[in-house]
Amino acid sequence: MVNLSVDLCGLRLSNPVIPASGCFGYGKEFAEYYDINILGSFSFKGTTLEPRFGNPTPRIAETPCGMLNSVGLQNPGVEYVITHELPEMKAYFHKPVIANVSGFSIEEYVKTCTLLDAQEQVGILEVNVSCPNVHGGGMAFGTSADSAAAVTKAVKAVTKKPVFVKLSPNVTDIVSIAKACEDAGADGLSLINTLLGMRIDLKTRKPILANTMGGVSGPAVFPVALRMVYQVHKAVKIPLMGMGGVSSAKDVIEMMLAGATAVQVGAANLVNPFVCKEIIEALPAEMEKYKITSLEEIIGIS
Repeated sequence: MVNLSVDLCGLRLSNPVIPASGCFGYGKEFAEYYDINILGSFSFKGTTLEPRFGNPTPRIAETPCGMLNSVGLQNPGVEYVITHELPEMKAYFHKPVIANVSGFSIEEYVKTCTLLDAQEQVGILEVNVSCPNVHGGGMAFGTSADSAAAVTKAVKAVTKKPVFVKLSPNVTDIVSIAKACEDAGADGLSLINTLLGMRIDLKTRKPILANTMGGVSGPAVFPVALRMVYQVHKAVKIPLMGMGGVSSAKDVIEMMLAGATAVQVGAANLVNPFVCKEIIEALPAEMEKYKITSLEEIIGIS
């Protein structure tokens, strides 16, 4: 009998598989297909202090082995999430969830995190300093070690629950930013967010995305994500949630060998709504194949 459970900052997860923010909504649509309580947890849609309509369309484009998105943090705002989405969620998901938070100033991060930290259903705050699809926020904080640390320190000062900072791959040295967040009090790190890219329509000779550039996700980015998780794990002592192109049980094991305690699945949910369920169901056989009795025992041993 194999053991899939992992401890993530005091939260005992039945398995390490977590749908990533922005690719699973609030879980409602997926709960119509299968019992999502099989998941370790999930990171719900990125939340900002005020409602956001997002970027103009088109904001999705295909690319070989992946996709581009420039959704722009469309969400109903934190007050609506607290008064509507979280109460509705109680009916179909019975485990602690991960609240993904974005902001356009340190004050916005602080206010939004304070409100979500007080919610019983929220087990972890995932502070997104790495969204490449908005101007004046998100990635603007994540590409500077000082700025990322400032957000981390401010959020930690007003919260009691574990804070994971979600890092951007669009930097020269992700390790220095990871260490700055750890030094500022982060309980854990999530990596990676999408890589900045673009496509051009040959007929119109103009960018396909209305925002010109967007975030690349999907299987093509997996080797980059794996490399960054490996590098950061060697440099910090706090747990990591690894993500980026994960689409199979083998990917989950590989990501954990590189140093991830939990593994988020993003764009694959948009291709196959059952993918997380299938990964969880496939993990025991893959573990037996590679003589793994406990997933916790392989974290970072590569």
